Amino acid sequence: MHDRQRTANLLGATALAVTDLALSGATRAAGVSASGAAALVVLSAGGGVSVTELGRRVGLSQSAAARMVDGLEAAELVERRPGLGRMVTVQPTAAGRRVAGELLRARGAPLADVLDALDDDEQQTLAALLAKLLTRLYDVVGDAQLMCRLCDRHSCVQHATCPVGQAERERER
Repeated sequence: MHDRQRTANLLGATALAVTDLALSGATRAAGVSASGAAALVVLSAGGGVSVTELGRRVGLSQSAAARMVDGLEAAELVERRPGLGRMVTVQPTAAGRRVAGELLRARGAPLADVLDALDDDEQQTLAALLAKLLTRLYDVVGDAQLMCRLCDRHSCVQHATCPVGQAERERER
């Protein structure tokens, strides 16, 4: 009989180790916090949003998001611009877009190294299993922007459909 508890524990240990690898590379490359790195990726992928919306997408309160944006603005990685009415949007600067690209590469390199432990067939199997798990996680989390805040969106959809985006589209139907 399969030991579900052990598998869950192995998944937890793997998830934590992978998170540590990915975040340390990304934050080191960007010279910002994990939430600052996520904000740069979010802004580079989708343009300007309000501070409140940016906070929602990276999992911060409005006040914490405002402090984060202040820091990113001081580092000249983002800028605030007038939006519709009284709304102010946050946009990445050219330096912010460049740093976002660097941090995605720094995030991806250690993850690719981990995958080298698997042969091609095992990597394909893992990709299918991860897609299934991400679909289930979307059912729990319910927020694609939050789940994908540090995703390299281009690589996710280059040769396949993003499982999180697909789960979101199916929910909206």
